[in-house]
Amino acid sequence: FFGGWDFEESDANTRQPAETGYAKGVPMGGDISKAPEGKSPSFLVGVLKDPIGANLDRVQIIKGWVDSKGELHERVYDVVVSDGREINDEGRCLTPVGNTVDVPNATWSNTIGAAEFISVWQDPDFDASLRAFYYVRVIEIPTPRWTAYDAKYYGLEVGDEVEMVHQERAYTSPIWYTP
Repeated sequence: FFGGWDFEESDANTRQPAETGYAKGVPMGGDISKAPEGKSPSFLVGVLKDPIGANLDRVQIIKGWVDSKGELHERVYDVVVSDGREINDEGRCLTPVGNTVDVPNATWSNTIGAAEFISVWQDPDFDASLRAFYYVRVIEIPTPRWTAYDAKYYGLEVGDEVEMVHQERAYTSPIWYTP
């Protein structure tokens, strides 16, 4: 996860994302400042699924900012989603990825989702006068929750109120913007 002022869509085609990221910006944990006139920050995001884990549903960037009254705000943007789904004009994909979980057997299949995403995203609502932070949240496709594994292992009947499926998430450190 890299942020800067000059990432372009073509940077998402690189097979050297770290080299490109360091050349054009700062890594997660870094600070970008001094916004060039009329520019919004752009971000290079690359993610891979865990080799023995579930495929990926989507990548999101969460933006937080402090307004002129000192109040903190956050907004979630879907950056890239799997399986041909679309992101709407509000920056969100409202279509679920699907669900391959076989709850009684506590298994799932990687027939949906993606193994890898790399994309460039630019903040559509940037205000150069306000402090902000950006971090990435990666969401996997649904998998059995620990309760499903326990129910199978111990041969338990569980009620409908018990969650049996969930979606794992991973987060990056933020990239800060300081005016």
